[in-house]
Amino acid sequence: MVRRTIPRSDPLPDADTHSEGFRQSREAQRGALVEDYVELIADLIEDGNEARQVDIAARLGVSQPTVAKMLARLSSEGLVSRKPYRGVFLTAAGQKMAGESRLRHQTVEAFLRVLGVSPETARIDAEGIEHHVSEETLSAFRRFIERDTSHS
Repeated sequence: MVRRTIPRSDPLPDADTHSEGFRQSREAQRGALVEDYVELIADLIEDGNEARQVDIAARLGVSQPTVAKMLARLSSEGLVSRKPYRGVFLTAAGQKMAGESRLRHQTVEAFLRVLGVSPETARIDAEGIEHHVSEETLSAFRRFIERDTSHS
């Protein structure tokens, strides 16, 4: 089978510009896990439940020791507080992060839905995209969504 490559439409950027894109991607990957935990904790609390380690592990599909390690990190970063024999609670900083992450997720998901992506796929895809999209791109997504909904 012969594979055809698609030629680049733009010239290769200079090294500094090129490396900045990769640096931003690595930074987003490092922050994605923290944001996922904080957003999930907020969701569990808002759903009327405590955010317990066992529930976090089940919903993220990871082991309880993995969750315990991350909760210790989140606590040291001032994003959560833990109470003995109780659940996990978000600090003001954690609540702010959860709100920002949720807004990015909702924007990306809505944009994908406007493009015709199924609700389930849009929800799943938004979970990864939300961490890597810039504020400029999110603003463009919002403008596109607003234009589309105003023409409906």
